[in-house]
Amino acid sequence: MSDEPSCNVGYGRPPQHTRFAKGRSGNPKGRPKGAKNFATLVTGALDERVVVKENGKRRSITKRQAIITQLVNKSAAADLKAIALLLGMVQQIEARGTAAGASVALTTEADRQVMLTLAARLHAAKQGPDDSRP
Repeated sequence: MSDEPSCNVGYGRPPQHTRFAKGRSGNPKGRPKGAKNFATLVTGALDERVVVKENGKRRSITKRQAIITQLVNKSAAADLKAIALLLGMVQQIEARGTAAGASVALTTEADRQVMLTLAARLHAAKQGPDDSRP
């Protein structure tokens, strides 16, 4: 019995000579330090500044602000896809606010009625033309 190893070997306990050395990674060619993930890259791209011309004046705003401004402008111009996207975003923001216990309402009752009317119109548009209209 003297030729048995002094340490236990089994499931989850490999022999001592095959274990990873201390301070040495089991995945040496893994993600290098300082490499950015997808979320970091997207956030960085959205925070870049661009120059826009508004009312004859040049302003520097972030790409994130430019995207939201264009989305709101297209929604105001009755673009149904933009309206649906914007309403979805507003509902997510409101749901997040109520879940966090925020007491400040993002919209008034009149705004809520307008959004419900628009949502009903979008729903009707997705179902196809209504034959009952003149």
